Amino acid sequence: MVHIFNYKNNYYIYDVGSGSLHECDENTAKYLLAQQGEKVDISTITEEEIKEIEEGVAALKKEGLYEKEEISAYPMKSGDVKALCLHICHDCNLRCRYCFADEGAYHAQREFMSEQTAKRAIDFLIENSGNRKILEADFFGGEPLMCLKTIKNVVAYAREREKQTGKKFLFTTTTNALLLNDEAIEFFNAEMENVVLSLDGRKEVHDAIRKTVNGKGSFDLVINNVKKFVQSRGDKSYYVRGTFTSKNLDFSNDVIFLAENGFDSISMEPVVTPIEDLAIKEEHLSSICNEYENLCEKYLDKYKKGEGFNFFHFNIDLEGGPCLSKRVSACGAGNEYFSVTPNGDIYPCHQFAGEEKFLMGNVYEGKINADIRKQFATSCLFTRKKCDGCFAKFICSGGCSANNYHYTGDIETPYEITCEMMKKRAEIAMHILAEKKRIKK
Repeated sequence: MVHIFNYKNNYYIYDVGSGSLHECDENTAKYLLAQQGEKVDISTITEEEIKEIEEGVAALKKEGLYEKEEISAYPMKSGDVKALCLHICHDCNLRCRYCFADEGAYHAQREFMSEQTAKRAIDFLIENSGNRKILEADFFGGEPLMCLKTIKNVVAYAREREKQTGKKFLFTTTTNALLLNDEAIEFFNAEMENVVLSLDGRKEVHDAIRKTVNGKGSFDLVINNVKKFVQSRGDKSYYVRGTFTSKNLDFSNDVIFLAENGFDSISMEPVVTPIEDLAIKEEHLSSICNEYENLCEKYLDKYKKGEGFNFFHFNIDLEGGPCLSKRVSACGAGNEYFSVTPNGDIYPCHQFAGEEKFLMGNVYEGKINADIRKQFATSCLFTRKKCDGCFAKFICSGGCSANNYHYTGDIETPYEITCEMMKKRAEIAMHILAEKKRIKK
């Protein structure tokens, strides 16, 4: 499959099979689109130009960079568990309206994971990790910093288990930063491989959704904590992660606001919620795609000024990114990766937590439901038939299984609104790759 597109009068050819990106002129783009059956006027293209275009295509084909056969073999997924999301806390000190986790409670009682259960989860991961040496554990909530003492003790326990087993743990956490004090900062910098900090951007945008339990905005309570942490982080990984809703479709201003406040690793995610006045709907897609274009221009402007930053959705590596097999098999939820709730119950991932249909076992029992695991183990890009003709399929891997299920009722059926945003971001990311090369010259 070859995807030909125009972005701001820049013409690109993306070969899906090889993952290669080529720039071309307008006539080449028109001619190749016509060859694909598109209704394009090519009457002004001369025979000499057509000959030159065809020679260029032939050269690319010879190098395996045009119409390369796409991988179609099913990737065998490992039966070894590599990661757990530990719901260390089903409670939160904020009451964010769009929270998929029911403001931290996951549609159940508010509770904390005991130290005993968290340690048992670590043992469960080790016991089911097979020959894997590198294991991952993410402390999640609710708000994990409400359980900092437990997290510290569990990390210390895992470090002891490393010595006994030869395994290596990489820890991450996601926090709203309300309790991010000096003690937490020092601990995170010492032990966390990555830290995700929730901040939606401009004060008025953040405060409209991310409120404290008394109904007041939380921006002023968290902004300095986030700044202090980022300044202390050095070269270690972090993301300041925002969420945009239908209320702030001008989200490029929030991304730039975050960048100008000293945050150089930023993610801004579209909300996933059934709440009517916040949800992203089909009618918003045109505005959202235009806003990604606005963000692209602002992003490149800062890059040219030497003020570049890392924006998650504009990151694309067509040469050294994840291997093709990994892109096909996707995230590993329900097979190599699980979430564990405070009572030790196991689910495919944090977004399935609390759904009885997807309860897979308990860490104290040590067994995983084989039927549910098989459902996820056999799921991959090739089983998501709607992805077959999509140029971005090896970039997004068929989308999030949880989002697919919650919006379509089937983990194999992609959520089309997310698909449209992904395709737009992919084209922009490719344009940015090309533009950065031009700037460097």
